[in-house]
Amino acid sequence: MSDTSPIIIVTGAAGNVGRALLTTLAGRGHCIVAVDREAAAMAEILAPFGGEDRHLVLADLDLFDPTACAAAVKAALARYGRIDGLAHTVGGFDMAPAADSGPELWDRMYRLNVLTTLNMFHAVLPPMRAAGHGSLVAIGAGAAIKAPSGLSAYAAAKSAVHRLVESFADELKSAGVRVNAVLPSIIDTPQNRVAMPGADHASWVRPKEIADAIAFLLDRDASGITGAFIPVTGRV
Repeated sequence: MSDTSPIIIVTGAAGNVGRALLTTLAGRGHCIVAVDREAAAMAEILAPFGGEDRHLVLADLDLFDPTACAAAVKAALARYGRIDGLAHTVGGFDMAPAADSGPELWDRMYRLNVLTTLNMFHAVLPPMRAAGHGSLVAIGAGAAIKAPSGLSAYAAAKSAVHRLVESFADELKSAGVRVNAVLPSIIDTPQNRVAMPGADHASWVRPKEIADAIAFLLDRDASGITGAFIPVTGRV
């Protein structure tokens, strides 16, 4: 590891977007702190890029718990001494007609999308503020701008994520910390292909395309961009 290698925390690192992001960032020479439940999956992805000699794999952390998020940041600082970026890809999707959506659905969408984002942002901010730089990237959604039928709880949760991004971006710009989000459309994943077998899969956005957008926002080449919402929609 060179002293200039960016240190990036990736949450949801074993998910479809997270896996693509690990490959993209590690392939560019970044050092990754990979956070998810599946340690073996993360280690396998990172093995061609120096493995755990270069990267840090953290499993079984409950991101609903602020102390667990703080522990992940503490482990990253103990290993590398700094954190340059956070890509928070954890989230959740579910749908139901608004008239039939109960408290359990709303609570689950809030916890998966909003609470995990807030907890991770809070955890990484102290070292980034102290360093005078950093980049946070969240996953938003086009549904947060105009909610279609059946997505009231999901759209409301993602709208809250958007408001977090806007507020944090405005509050942190003087500290040198940038906060942005990408807004994917339907992602081309095995799960979505099974769920929608008759859809035009070729029009969907690929995880690698989302990863490339996140990687750009994390990079210092995007130093003038904060508070932005970047659509990554393929041909949907």
